[in-house]
Amino acid sequence: MRVSTFLLKMLASEIGSTNQDVITTEQETSSIAERPRATNEKAPLISKSHIFKSISTFFGMNRSQDLTHDGYIEFGVNTVSSGRTLGTFAGVFSPVALSMFSALLFLRVGTKVQRDLYSLEQWFSNILLCDTLYIQVSKLHHDSSTPPLPRQCRFIVGNAGLLVTLLQFIIAYSILLFTVASVCAVSTNGAVEVMISRTLGPEFGGSIGTLFFLANIVSSALYITGCTEGLVENFGPSGYLVTGALPDGQWWRFLYCSLLNFLSLLVCLIGATMFAKTSVVILASVCICLLSAIISFLIEDPKEISIPDANKVVQNETYHVFGNYTGYTVQTLQNNLYPKYGKDYTSNGDFVTFATVFGVLFSGVTGIMAGANMSGELRNPARNIPRGTLSAVGFTFICYLLLSFLTASTCTRFLLQNNFLFMMPINVWPPFITIGIITATFSASLSNLIGSSRILEALAKDNVFGFILDFVACGTWRGNPIAAVLSSWLLVQLMMLIGSLNTIAQINSVLFLLSYLATNLACLGLEIASAPNFRPSFKYFTWHTAFIGLLGTLVMMFVINIIYASLSIVLCLLLVVLLHLFSPSKTANWGSISQALIFHQVRKYLLLLDSRKDHVKFWRPQILLMVGNPRSCCPLIQFVNDLKKSGLYILGHVKVGNMSDFVIDPTLDEYTHWLTLIDHLKVKAFVELTVAQSVREGLQHLIRLSGLGAMKPNTIVLGFFDDEVPIDFFQNDDSQYKTSLFKNLRTCDNKHLFFLRSPNHEKNFDGSQFVGMIADTLKMRKNICVCRHFHNLNKTMMAKSSSLEYIDVWPINLFQPDDNDPFDTTSLFMLQLACILKMVSFYNQM
Repeated sequence: MRVSTFLLKMLASEIGSTNQDVITTEQETSSIAERPRATNEKAPLISKSHIFKSISTFFGMNRSQDLTHDGYIEFGVNTVSSGRTLGTFAGVFSPVALSMFSALLFLRVGTKVQRDLYSLEQWFSNILLCDTLYIQVSKLHHDSSTPPLPRQCRFIVGNAGLLVTLLQFIIAYSILLFTVASVCAVSTNGAVEVMISRTLGPEFGGSIGTLFFLANIVSSALYITGCTEGLVENFGPSGYLVTGALPDGQWWRFLYCSLLNFLSLLVCLIGATMFAKTSVVILASVCICLLSAIISFLIEDPKEISIPDANKVVQNETYHVFGNYTGYTVQTLQNNLYPKYGKDYTSNGDFVTFATVFGVLFSGVTGIMAGANMSGELRNPARNIPRGTLSAVGFTFICYLLLSFLTASTCTRFLLQNNFLFMMPINVWPPFITIGIITATFSASLSNLIGSSRILEALAKDNVFGFILDFVACGTWRGNPIAAVLSSWLLVQLMMLIGSLNTIAQINSVLFLLSYLATNLACLGLEIASAPNFRPSFKYFTWHTAFIGLLGTLVMMFVINIIYASLSIVLCLLLVVLLHLFSPSKTANWGSISQALIFHQVRKYLLLLDSRKDHVKFWRPQILLMVGNPRSCCPLIQFVNDLKKSGLYILGHVKVGNMSDFVIDPTLDEYTHWLTLIDHLKVKAFVELTVAQSVREGLQHLIRLSGLGAMKPNTIVLGFFDDEVPIDFFQNDDSQYKTSLFKNLRTCDNKHLFFLRSPNHEKNFDGSQFVGMIADTLKMRKNICVCRHFHNLNKTMMAKSSSLEYIDVWPINLFQPDDNDPFDTTSLFMLQLACILKMVSFYNQM
């Protein structure tokens, strides 16, 4: 059997090809080399004990990798930088897990916003009861005999029952997983160091990044305030563990917040490695506290738990009420299986509903981008982000399901609904709860601070806000964005100075959800647009997952708070518009999702536009204007723009010559200058350039090939062949078209761009060619317009003159005059153009 071998040789031009922006040039290579790198952060993240070593090996931290690349990942090539030190466990898993735990520890939802904060012992208890989320900070009631209680919270297992709670967790985490799929798709598709902006373009990326930066700043301030509250409530004048160790008061608490914020600043200034070490240690302590809670459920004997005196729904002054901790029993589990919504004793006895409970729960799953924030510090972001984020989501999901089951199996519904602090007396060592509260909230604040600094650094590098963030781009030392860290720290400090901080707090979760929504929307758009270079290696992403994630986050935004959700969407759209109009980065050649979507939609509707269905009722002029030199044709170009009536308008130009005489196509170099001309004249037109041996031949090319599908020119407009001296409207002082945009520009053959011939200079064609061009146009069944003396058209003077009242139209067929049919097709065509001109606002009074 003979086997034939075929070799297919493919050539691609360096100009305008898909390889044009690949990082190969010296300039680009040097720019990459100048990127900040954490070159000195090579200390081990954790000690080389066998336990931690095995964990780190499982998450890919100790695998040998090629560390010779700069970290820029193009089209999913997994090459990494030697300056990056974080792996999957320390760089992604720990921050994401802590963010999700801390959200459930700290955030609350309620019917109104108060001015003070919750007791954190109840926060940690409620995580074990799966009573979670959104932001409600309420005034504490202090009692000499009972611990302080929050006014607003929602208790999930005690009201929704175990089955509905599990269902709500499955729904919430399903929405979360779809969003994670979009994040993983983006992170495995390209330059993940600034992945949102690079993939979505400066408008979407800049607006999402700005909102995400603000959300991280607010979260950091809230978590620090929560950590301070935990310290005061446990060690203050009426401390639960130690009494009188710390003084209390508004300014004392601000001092404690400032000290904790300063400690976070020190950790971030040391660098990402210190943050990773801190996160690993804090995650270990939180896991130990959670383990103590699980063990307590299993080993503690049945006991009576006191109902707080602040619970006025069931408590009375004559008889003190108790709830029962039964230990694990089947009877208790059966009683807690189904929903039985009761009253919330912390909100004046308001009834709890499915919607409020689900809104509380869903807000706890924010924090999935904590690992993506560290993409610039990861050794291999395209692999670390998907593995770490999905592992953290799965880990927290299992923890909450387990704790929900244990809670429903050991506590009566009466206890769950009427004492949110029952975990303290149940725990084998109550200080475990306090340790978990303080470490989790502090780590969340630290994660948000370092995350916001990295987002701010990316915004500065991308030049999204221009000179405003120049100091951030310059303030980098040994790969650590010092200026960005200090700026973020200062904003957090200012947020804590605001007396009504909690008024801002409720929008925090909505901002996070909005950033997730925008990420899903952008990935959905890229997938629908079928962009060839959007090919993520994360195989579980499809447009279905992006759409479900988008829909889920959108619904949950409005479930949480309709007003804030609406305002945040308006803010995001406003940022998109402002960045599109004013951002210096809009000229960056990153590629924008808007262009991909526009191309996809234009192509779809062009295919639907069928020339066989044309009808005279909907006829409109689609004009090809032949332009010899735009310097002398500016008034004619603008006049024809008024005639097009929302139709197709093409500026055609023929370069006379032989293609074999040029090294490259000369029209490629001149095309961008013609687009600049269109912007200068403010006309809505396309440009078609061609090279031909004569102008007549070039006109034939343009008539046949201009346009696309059913959008083809039906009217050809020519200037008149005469001996008029051409006028340079770009240099004429009295011209309204005067500009220096095209001064001293040269073409690829070293000639002046738009060179204007002198009166004695020979034209590119003669009278016979001009007549032949008219004949060719008629042969091709196109309308023909011949224009003369338009260099005398001055719309500025016409607007000032009161004597000009009429534009004469003579409906005479000069080519085929017929006395028997004065209103033939040609005459009707002239009247139609006159009618269109009358519709233009400038001419409608004539």
